[in-house]
Amino acid sequence: MKISSLLKQTRRQRSRRLLRVRRPILESKARPRLTVHRSSRYIYAQIIDDRLGKTLVASSDLKIKVKDKQTKTERAKLVGKALAEKAMAKKIKTVVFDRGWYKFHGRIKALADSAREAGLIF
Repeated sequence: MKISSLLKQTRRQRSRRLLRVRRPILESKARPRLTVHRSSRYIYAQIIDDRLGKTLVASSDLKIKVKDKQTKTERAKLVGKALAEKAMAKKIKTVVFDRGWYKFHGRIKALADSAREAGLIF
């Protein structure tokens, strides 16, 4: 296969996955949305109130002091814990998890599990 056709196929799969994941999330606007973005080096998470269109709480591994020898998954756990602590300080307890087009494993799953352990409900 050509590289261009592989890229088109990947983009098509991502957009279909994004729509499939986000449709039920956006229909339930009663709770804020915990959205995750994963780059090749960092992971970002934020809690967004879609009714107001504002970010309530945000965290990333850029802002968290990490040790040099930590893996990306370990840093994602720290981001989830920090985000949950910030949310609890603002009295946000229940959210809807929006993983975007990312599959629920690896860093995404680690972030979600640590946020649950720290007290967020989703």
